[in-house]
Amino acid sequence: MTEDPYVVHRSLLFTVAYEMLGSAADAEDVLQESWLRWADVDRAQVRDPRAYLVRIVTRQALNRLRTVARSRVDYVGEWLPEPLLTSPDVAEDVELAESVSIALLTVLETLGPTERAVFVLREVFDMPYGEIAEAVGKSAGAVRQIARRAREHVAARRPRTKVSRSEQRTVVERFLAALRTGQVQELMEVLAPDVVLIADGGGVAAAALAPVHGADLVAALLARPDRTVSTVWLNGAPAGRVEVDGRLAAVSLVVEDGRVTRIHAVANPRKLTRLDEPAELAR
Repeated sequence: MTEDPYVVHRSLLFTVAYEMLGSAADAEDVLQESWLRWADVDRAQVRDPRAYLVRIVTRQALNRLRTVARSRVDYVGEWLPEPLLTSPDVAEDVELAESVSIALLTVLETLGPTERAVFVLREVFDMPYGEIAEAVGKSAGAVRQIARRAREHVAARRPRTKVSRSEQRTVVERFLAALRTGQVQELMEVLAPDVVLIADGGGVAAAALAPVHGADLVAALLARPDRTVSTVWLNGAPAGRVEVDGRLAAVSLVVEDGRVTRIHAVANPRKLTRLDEPAELAR
């Protein structure tokens, strides 16, 4: 079994499904469905098992994405991707870390299912247009146009400023230290004036139902000392694990010019099941 191509490429397949869906639970379901289809394939007819498996996973993920897209319309409050605990090694692959970042996955939510699939397969995994066309059921020419539109759409919405890993970690540590004390002034010093807080409680945990804008409002909302804060690696970047009165939240940050410009806080307990064991990701 260990030599079966599905087992060999499982980390890659999970990463493809997760980036398309933003949900580890949905990605695991897609992998189970894909395994059942792979088990029925005549392996002698498969020239490139890796590409074949990616096509299976892409088709299953597209089916799942179209289904969950309808349910997310009725989601209570803001919908954020499911955070994954990752090892610091993931950050060594800069492109992989960026592709699974909460910030980028949130932007990908604004794409249609086919656009998202094409963007992920082309921009993250550098698949040839012909292979992507087979996976999504379009012509290669159509896929090229979809890829261009998706690339422009994402470029207009993703964080514009890239920071070094050391600066990202320094600012994250400053923010988490201020979060531990719960002091408004300490929080204000690390927050950008136009910072945005987006929280996901899913109607299950207490969370703002709409984005909160501005350092004053965000700092006032976060200023409470009775919490436990620790640094963890989430989705390839340093982030925070926060516990308040036995309730857990995962906090990911976007940093620009030495300050926090965007805070993604996931408190929905259904999305916090992957914080104890690092996910295995691969490109």
